[in-house]
Amino acid sequence: MTATSIPEAPEFATQSERTVWEALVEQLPDEATVLVGQRITDHAREVEIDLLVFWPEVGVVALEVKGGTVSVQDGEWFQSDGSGRRALAKSPIEQVRQAKHELSEFLKSRVSFGLGRITHVVVLPYTQAPPKWAVPDAPRHLVAFAQDVEHLAGFLAEALRKQGASASVLTEKQTAVVLKTLRATHKAVENAQLRSQEITDAGNQLTREQEKVLALLRFQHRAQLIGGAGSGKTHLALMKARDQVRAGKRVALVCYSRGLARHFELTVAGWPPEERPQFVGLFHDLPVLLGAEAEPEGTREEIAQYYDEVLPRRLAELAAELPDEHRFEAIVVDEAQDFADSWWEGLTLCLLGGEDGELFVFADAHQKVFDREGSSPITLSPFPLDDNLRNTATIAECFAPLTPVEQIARMDAGVPVRFVPVAAGASVTEAADDQVEAMLDAGWSPGDVALLTTGRRHGEQIAQVDAVGPAGYWDAFFAGDEVFYGHVLGFKGLERPVVVLALNDDPDNALATQKLYVGLSRARSELVVVGNPQDLLEIGGEDVFRRVTGA
Repeated sequence: MTATSIPEAPEFATQSERTVWEALVEQLPDEATVLVGQRITDHAREVEIDLLVFWPEVGVVALEVKGGTVSVQDGEWFQSDGSGRRALAKSPIEQVRQAKHELSEFLKSRVSFGLGRITHVVVLPYTQAPPKWAVPDAPRHLVAFAQDVEHLAGFLAEALRKQGASASVLTEKQTAVVLKTLRATHKAVENAQLRSQEITDAGNQLTREQEKVLALLRFQHRAQLIGGAGSGKTHLALMKARDQVRAGKRVALVCYSRGLARHFELTVAGWPPEERPQFVGLFHDLPVLLGAEAEPEGTREEIAQYYDEVLPRRLAELAAELPDEHRFEAIVVDEAQDFADSWWEGLTLCLLGGEDGELFVFADAHQKVFDREGSSPITLSPFPLDDNLRNTATIAECFAPLTPVEQIARMDAGVPVRFVPVAAGASVTEAADDQVEAMLDAGWSPGDVALLTTGRRHGEQIAQVDAVGPAGYWDAFFAGDEVFYGHVLGFKGLERPVVVLALNDDPDNALATQKLYVGLSRARSELVVVGNPQDLLEIGGEDVFRRVTGA
């Protein structure tokens, strides 16, 4: 009888954690799983759970492990080891309780079912239980001592039993969904931190050169930066927000796209706490944070009205009542072309100084792919971003006629863009699926490939969102383990090495050209365009058609 461990052969910072892990893996049944070092990152908050036990039909347990000799005196926890005795900054029982709640909250938006019966336990594998243990916030059934380790699985089962028999429990199938979601998030956090370190390295010269733009704007308190796809706008928005926080200001970093907002959250979570903006995420999360009503039930049109009209209006109402000490001293907006005029009013009211407050917007007028009108409230002439730092020169050339400003391609040429013609009436998405398989057969890893549609969403995208919710869907993208199925509307500011673009939009759609532009600019290394040649010609025009098809 041996439980599954994820990862299978984990590395531990302390022997105490290894001791507890070995006991759990040995004692728990085959259907149980032990996650090691599970990190939870949401809205720039991050917690880590030493060990997380999923026991189908029994319950879930979050464990905090403390080595050495642990004692409690006058409500304060102390830990003694070879280096001496020291007070713990936080009670381990409070630490794991908070982590358990963060886990539950995190999964609410990622799975359609709750965790059910769940508890938290502190394990002290090298501390003998005192004759009398009477710590108010740490009852004995939630603290496992050295003598409990040899029957730790039974200890956890008893702790769960005390949660009450009426609580629901996860089935094996539900457990599998939760495990997949959590591991995707864990990998997403790791990838974001690695990317952050890569950008910090002097070797990433192009990105560091682009940051010089911020130095030129250091004396501006309101600025608008305009650049084409791949010009580094999103990275500059992140760096500008960080610089403002370093200057001691209360900062908000906002955007419209859910995927881009998650990218912000993951990236910022890797920064030191003192450098993180006070708000990071979706524009529509801001009024909810201030007390606006949650999304109502209703028709698709009613829900769209809620996001496009009701929430922006509520933001203005709530922001008007904010005391100055709760307003932001600077706001940074990425993909600002997505914001309607009415949205800017509420956002400006959140800003100390109102219309004269510090506001920095990053935009690409040609990525205006939503049916709304709006322009940022900045009267200064925009600062252009001329370099393309994302795409190979060959890919950048194919969408160059669609960019708002002429770009200088800084990357190497790369392989030619490939066009796969599809006859009128045939399935574009099926042909795109074949191209994904071809890329995998050619040696690309699944996590390197994205299939993006311009019209109807791919069936796999719909299935994934239904299974794990929008938040879990985006964490799977940032984990980078599987082929990503998405839509160009949600992929702005994002990229993958390989993109298969399925042109399944109606050429008569007023936004078809802008969506084509977004789709063509998402691939870093290889781009395959799949669609009807006549549709491509009507949507992109002769110049784009010639560059994509090579005709």
